[in-house]
Amino acid sequence: MLHQSMWYRFFAYIKHCLTAWNTGGEGIHSPYLFYLVRMLFYDENRYYCFKDIEYRRSCMLRAPKKVYVEDLGTGKSEDRLVSDIAATSLESPKIGQLLFRIVSFLGHDEQRPLTVVELGTSLGITTAYLAAPDSRNIVTSFEGAAELVEMAKLNASKLHLSNIRWMEGNIDEELPKYITGAHAREEKLDLVFIDANHTYEATMRYFKELLSLVSEKTIIAIDDIHYSPEMNKAWREIQTLPEVTTTIDLFHIGLVFFDKHYINRHYKLKI
Repeated sequence: MLHQSMWYRFFAYIKHCLTAWNTGGEGIHSPYLFYLVRMLFYDENRYYCFKDIEYRRSCMLRAPKKVYVEDLGTGKSEDRLVSDIAATSLESPKIGQLLFRIVSFLGHDEQRPLTVVELGTSLGITTAYLAAPDSRNIVTSFEGAAELVEMAKLNASKLHLSNIRWMEGNIDEELPKYITGAHAREEKLDLVFIDANHTYEATMRYFKELLSLVSEKTIIAIDDIHYSPEMNKAWREIQTLPEVTTTIDLFHIGLVFFDKHYINRHYKLKI
């Protein structure tokens, strides 16, 4: 099964490379999206916090400690080396830094603190990229494995990030509670990063549950959209939902937009 999934991702990547654009944003009709792509996707500047966050990644890659990981999505539980988790499960620096730039841009555009949600904390490296742009933003990160949450908290403490709320427990149970509370607070989400249970059923359920909290300015980023036939099916179905106006496929993640002023288009881009 592992062998088959690796071949699936390999051929999906080749297909993406052959069909995706590499135009620096040319051909994207919305001025807002053109700016987003041109100024954020291809920005190679090293921002102030990148070095510190990547140092925490390197510490995780060298960590000899084992943690007990209960995967509530698959029902499997095991002791795993932190270094193995860091090597196989963490988002790449390129994607983490892209999310940092998106949060920074949204904060500048909205001129207010942002509400950010992450499904799937892991060791908290991507969480750090989401939290670092502005200490006034609130990042709520969901994770089912208690020992991973403790490692993520350690990394956040080392990086002096105090604007993260940790939601420990089964996302299937904790996310509906959060959504109910957000409705009571009349709160809308600015950015969501879905990197949890990589199955069709869970991805679609999380996405549809979160729809009640989106505005026209919300961006939902979905990790590993070509990880498996199931994830690819979920991505294709999300593109057809009536609430969705535009999507951008970057292979490793997909970005979903809801602004009714956008031309209904689905882009594939290389970064």
